[in-house]
Amino acid sequence: MQQTVLILGANGKIGTHAAEAFWNAGWAVRLYDRTKGNMAEMAKGVDVIVNGLNPPNYHNWAKTIPAITEQVIAAAKVSGATVIIPGNVYIYGDQPGTLDEATPHLATTRKGRVRIEMEEAYRASGVQTIILRAGNFIDPQGNGDIMSLFVMRDIAKGRLTAGSAADTMQAYAYVPDWARAALALAEKRQSLGSFEDVPFPGHAFTTAQLRAEVASATGRDIKISRFPWWMMTLLSPVWELARELREMRYLYAMPHQISGAKFARLLPDFQPTPMADVMRAGLPGDIYPDKVMHASRQTIAAE
Repeated sequence: MQQTVLILGANGKIGTHAAEAFWNAGWAVRLYDRTKGNMAEMAKGVDVIVNGLNPPNYHNWAKTIPAITEQVIAAAKVSGATVIIPGNVYIYGDQPGTLDEATPHLATTRKGRVRIEMEEAYRASGVQTIILRAGNFIDPQGNGDIMSLFVMRDIAKGRLTAGSAADTMQAYAYVPDWARAALALAEKRQSLGSFEDVPFPGHAFTTAQLRAEVASATGRDIKISRFPWWMMTLLSPVWELARELREMRYLYAMPHQISGAKFARLLPDFQPTPMADVMRAGLPGDIYPDKVMHASRQTIAAE
């Protein structure tokens, strides 16, 4: 019997690639459209809900995230669906090193505390929930990901932007790989617990390593500039995004990666995209003509 997935946030980076992955695996894909009924109504008959909803630019997280969480839990209870969520590392706070499902949740930011409360709400709900926890997202389509908005924002000028020292290790997740992993977990959900915290290892590299790879791919001399945090401090009183970015400064200075131990136990046959390809994925086509764009299937439509 064909299974059905409901994708929330279908136009975002998570939703776009999740829809493609599930569609290619033969699932019926239903795209959430708030103009065509409430979420619970659209969730009737679905097996899995992928929650790719996220307020842009961190806008009003303290109210919006709990509201979304309440909606998704209600929809999952109506349908009996499993919920899959892209987790992040905000919940850990400033803890350098290798992060895993046993790392204490010691959030030091408001956004981190919001995410902790969100996850606890799912845990307490009784809805089967899979948190597929990842680092900074890299989307080959540049759909609001950290690589296009931050690290490679000045790549046309031959510059990468580093949030801290160029040798600081950071965790990254290639969104098409994340989506394939979400699909694989969905297909074995019956063997999983009611609440699963699954770290997604992705790849970890420094800005210096990225510079070497980008220089090799493009044949250009690539420089590294530091992000102007002082400007975010100056603009924080009048610009919401500056204020929200400034709160996350610690994360760019915190060397970290994500453990792959649990992921390997659950999905031992998973093959990630090679790191060199992931590092080059953020390059625009006019700078890196060999870039391969994996466009989402245009035949996927909201039911």
